[in-house]
Amino acid sequence: METKITPITINPEFDLPMIVAEIGCNHKGSVEIARQMIVVSKTCGANVAKFQKRCSRELLTPEQYNAPYDNPNSYGRTYGEHREFLEFDAATHAELKKYAEQHGIIYSTSVWDLTSAKEIAVLQPKFIKIPSACNNHLVMLTYLRDNFAGDVHLSAGMSTTEELDAAVDIYKKCPQRLALYSCTSGYPVPFEDVCMLEIVRLKQRYQDTGRVKSIGFSGHHNGIAIDSTAVLLGASIIERHFTLDRAWKGSDHAASLEPGGFNRLARDILHLRSALKYKKQEILPIEEVQRKKLKYRAH
Repeated sequence: METKITPITINPEFDLPMIVAEIGCNHKGSVEIARQMIVVSKTCGANVAKFQKRCSRELLTPEQYNAPYDNPNSYGRTYGEHREFLEFDAATHAELKKYAEQHGIIYSTSVWDLTSAKEIAVLQPKFIKIPSACNNHLVMLTYLRDNFAGDVHLSAGMSTTEELDAAVDIYKKCPQRLALYSCTSGYPVPFEDVCMLEIVRLKQRYQDTGRVKSIGFSGHHNGIAIDSTAVLLGASIIERHFTLDRAWKGSDHAASLEPGGFNRLARDILHLRSALKYKKQEILPIEEVQRKKLKYRAH
């Protein structure tokens, strides 16, 4: 794919990005663990604690639902049973939203089907996320545009430009309600496939032309070495999968950050924001002492 990208410029006046802890289904089907993860993600620097909502009977064909799912990460005999075990109903999501708000963090959820979109829209979270797997579900996108007052965040993984254009165009009359995330769909993703410059391409194609409000970055890689780069490239939302223990049973834990890593990620972004500036004067006050002590003087 040939892509023409204009030169990259760095804005030293960027605002701190919104940091999303993607809890997803890493709660192992336990409401108590979900509550704990909300609180811990907040203490680690997250602005948003985000879950997932699926209606498995709607999302899966009977063959997919009943397919044997015999592996170490399974919570059921079939894939459908596995998915059902990890699902919270709408009432539980309402409880988790209230709990998050009580602890000063934004609640959000990814929705994978129209039924789930309708159930979560009733809760009126600040935003609802559409995962990469469903960004071509134009009926669901249209429903949220017309029946949900908040923003919609859209992940761009495993998608063609044509598919993204069609999704973005649903919101052409209200682009201020749409955010688009650069993403490579893999768990975990090797660094050579993260493709950070996709942030620049999406920003130039969609944000700079007024088609979306903002560009985010959803990373599924290991570690935190590259996340701050996403901010420099123009991402105003950083999303990483979050878990309390990467050794837990489940398919997403291996591509998630534990509390220590997530805390360091938030810390590094804060430090980057503090450091990314020009000198206010040729010699800073902190340098004056060293200048007097060390600067060469011709005799």
